[in-house]
Amino acid sequence: MPDFLLEIGCEEIPARMIVDAEQELVMRVTRLVGNERLNYGTVVPFSTPRRIALQITRVSAAQPDVTEQLIGPSTSIAYKDGKPTPAAQGFAKKSGVEISQLEIVNTPKGDCVSARVTKKGRKATEILAEHLPKELGSIYWPKSMYWRNPTERFVRPVRWIVAMLDEEVIPLEFDGVSASDTSRGHRMLSQGDVRIPSAGSAYLDALRAAKVLGRSEREHQIRKALDSATRTIPGARWREDKSLLDTVVNLTEFPSAVLGNFDPQFLSLPEEVLVTVMRDHQKYFAVEDANGKLLPHFLAVLNTDGDPQGLIRQGNERVLRARFNDARFFWQTDQKRSLLDRLDLLRHVTFQKDLGTYYEKTRRVQRLCSWLSEIVKQSGMAVRPGVIHKAGALAKTDLTTELVKEFTELQGIIGGLYAREQELDSSVPEATRFAIADAIYDQYKPESAEDTLPRSMEGAILSIGDKADTIAGMFSLGLVPSGSKDPFALRRQANGIVRIIAEKKLPFHLSEMMRDARAGYRGSQAESKFVDDARFDESVRTFFRERLEFYLKDIRGYAFDVVKAVLATDADDVVDALARAEAVKQVLHMPEFQAIGSACKRIRNILRQAEEKGIKPARQFEFLADSPTEEKNLAAYIETNAARIEAHRQKNEYGDALMILATARERVDAFFDKVMVMVDNERVRASRLALLESLLKEFSTIADFSEIVTESKA
Repeated sequence: MPDFLLEIGCEEIPARMIVDAEQELVMRVTRLVGNERLNYGTVVPFSTPRRIALQITRVSAAQPDVTEQLIGPSTSIAYKDGKPTPAAQGFAKKSGVEISQLEIVNTPKGDCVSARVTKKGRKATEILAEHLPKELGSIYWPKSMYWRNPTERFVRPVRWIVAMLDEEVIPLEFDGVSASDTSRGHRMLSQGDVRIPSAGSAYLDALRAAKVLGRSEREHQIRKALDSATRTIPGARWREDKSLLDTVVNLTEFPSAVLGNFDPQFLSLPEEVLVTVMRDHQKYFAVEDANGKLLPHFLAVLNTDGDPQGLIRQGNERVLRARFNDARFFWQTDQKRSLLDRLDLLRHVTFQKDLGTYYEKTRRVQRLCSWLSEIVKQSGMAVRPGVIHKAGALAKTDLTTELVKEFTELQGIIGGLYAREQELDSSVPEATRFAIADAIYDQYKPESAEDTLPRSMEGAILSIGDKADTIAGMFSLGLVPSGSKDPFALRRQANGIVRIIAEKKLPFHLSEMMRDARAGYRGSQAESKFVDDARFDESVRTFFRERLEFYLKDIRGYAFDVVKAVLATDADDVVDALARAEAVKQVLHMPEFQAIGSACKRIRNILRQAEEKGIKPARQFEFLADSPTEEKNLAAYIETNAARIEAHRQKNEYGDALMILATARERVDAFFDKVMVMVDNERVRASRLALLESLLKEFSTIADFSEIVTESKA
């Protein structure tokens, strides 16, 4: 079976788009191959700044032949006096068989004539040539271009296409570019065109000879180059930065590294400013000593095999020096105006065109954070409302500073740094000022699953309040994330809220918090454009349930069915959901709970079938004189243990509550073995339905065990 190769070569693709495009290409091509009944082996993606590609091993050369049985007219129409009629002849001709080859088969409509037809499978090259152009044009890009045909778009102009089955070129065309067996090597280090002998391992060998490496090879080469360059400075090391490393891997095809220097006087600027300039604007790695202190050096990754004359190093040093001079000038200029004096400037900074200014947002966040602080305080946790109130007032003022205007990545961070530097109020002690500064500094945390949380309770509450206000405003306008579109990063902000609440164990209920956040917009000009309360509540509830599901499953690692079972009971209290998920995980291996899960499914089915037939349970179970022993035992279990289970649940002692529930297994099994629920006697039937309803309620106070898959692993 032949190997398949597809490579789309183009102008340089933005680094942030490469990985997603590579994954989508794999998804689209494997789905096409599978849908067309072509068997295949392993799939290996490959990408560089100038290409996305994939190889698939052992692809079927052609579809298998398929034999179908076509059903024609009934025998009464197909034959008259034992002879075929024009209807039979027409069916035989249409099916491509002789009239003598027709068969008679029995169908639900009676006896009919039929024909067995073998449909010959198409060649893989024909299928791929026909369908691949459409798949290439359907790849999603955050931004795409067209240059010949407006209906065929791609991220950058396509310059070449390689499409092969072993040595055979697949005759496909995309936007005027025909596939061939010729790729291209490194722009500067190769001769240009590279002939690919075959679609197998020869592809990677040919590119490697043309100074084009795969992603893992490029990362390994970058790490080696960074290590080697750093060793020239005693006691130094390059600062690990996974995000930056991923970026430079996707900016290069054959990387190397060069060590540069900058004037030590720039180290008087905050480290955050220097590192941001190096990382976000120049894609340089910072260099530090053994204690993590920044050194006056940097490492630049090059897309070439070195810098023997030092010209590239000198150019990078010159650019960085200019950037640092700008940063120092902005820092010094900003100090001439305090954050307090900048608060009124927020009246002229738009938050969102329908939601008003950052000054209005500041007031809303202060109000919301005061309410959140009171909840935390009443729960017995230590919090300083005054710190939160002052931090909330100053949190967005750095948006008016020259440094943030130039380096937008530093918003929040600069506010925190300036709050430490400036005397906010003569009556504010230094320790309080530092606490305010830390809360402002951490207001956007966490920005990803790997990011750290705000360091203080005040920072956590400010972060939640700011994010909740944004989500409430956008959802009120109906600006809800859909599919891959989330222009306001609302999913990321909601993920941050859920994670802070879970890991700081804060006593917040999501729906209540979001309703109060929405209330902050009352009386605003935007209110006339808001969706109604019911629609807002439903969309926010669904949105946060998805975010909590993501947190429990993808961040905390709970099994999907465990998460589904826990959230079916309640998805509003994050801390409680986490505690219940952990409790369910601990008991899930017990056979009692596997059996209870099956029982819950059975109970739900019985109650659903009764409802569909219009049969209602009684208000409560009643002991009848002729009630079977198994029925009485189950009712007695509920009466005896319901209060105990609820007492444990109220104290969040879910493990103890579940162990009590586990003792129900024998009585539940005995009930279903011996007792018929849907009997003819209406009174008995209604009473037993009420018993099952009560039992299901007790089982579902912690998790809906009917959602648990047998032999699930948490």
